[in-house]
Amino acid sequence: MIAVSACLAGIPCRMDGKAKPVPEIQKLVEEGKAVAVCPEVLGGLPIPRVPSERCGDHVVNRNGEDVTEPFVIGAKRAFEIVRQVRAEAVILKARSPSCGPGKIYDGTFTGKLTDGDGVFAELVGRAGIPVYTEENYRELIR
Repeated sequence: MIAVSACLAGIPCRMDGKAKPVPEIQKLVEEGKAVAVCPEVLGGLPIPRVPSERCGDHVVNRNGEDVTEPFVIGAKRAFEIVRQVRAEAVILKARSPSCGPGKIYDGTFTGKLTDGDGVFAELVGRAGIPVYTEENYRELIR
């Protein structure tokens, strides 16, 4: 079993109210080989919502509001699902303030990337669970 970002599974839960479906990832969910999670929605954030970016230990939306708490709550709730299904790996949305592993937007809302992880990606990575994105997930499902 693996866990995947819900937007990659075709669920319209992104900040813009849309999905970023990846057919192979959708198929994994349909076949019961993966479970879809959206940490931001699990943290109580609405769809659609004001775009947010991670700034160090905080997450701030484009209006300058600190939205760290719902991001942390959602990450913990999503991680509990990962543990419950005993996911061996996760496929997460690249560059997301929740799910992005390795590179995320830098908090300036200018499209500039910086080294770092989204809140959920960081939690999963610290647990030693392999993290993939829609850009390299084929390495996992081969």
